[in-house]
Amino acid sequence: MKKIYYQKLIRDNIPANIKKAGAQGKFRKLNKKQFATALIRKVEEEASGMQTAKTKKELVSEMADVLDVIEEIKKIKKIRNADIARARKANMKRKGGFKKRLYLVWSSDDGYKTNEKKYSKQVKAFPK
Repeated sequence: MKKIYYQKLIRDNIPANIKKAGAQGKFRKLNKKQFATALIRKVEEEASGMQTAKTKKELVSEMADVLDVIEEIKKIKKIRNADIARARKANMKRKGGFKKRLYLVWSSDDGYKTNEKKYSKQVKAFPK
């Protein structure tokens, strides 16, 4: 039997689905701290699925996955909708929205720290 190691948070029905498919798996329960960390990682995993969606239905499904993970994070971190609404309003005031559809190709290094993955100048996600 070939094993594939996922090392990731899964939804509650996945063990039964694996068993129903005739496969085996090893599962463990995370403690609260591990669960919180795994949820944060899960957001990136689920969001990356949106990039591969081919249809509107697939995109909606991937977006639902992202929102489910975010809702769970809100529960365990005791974050209220009002907290997020305030942060969104502050971000909008500080950074603006997306109406202008602006795409940053490059900027000089001013010491600004971002949380996005950096791309080399050779990578062109949207060529001219």
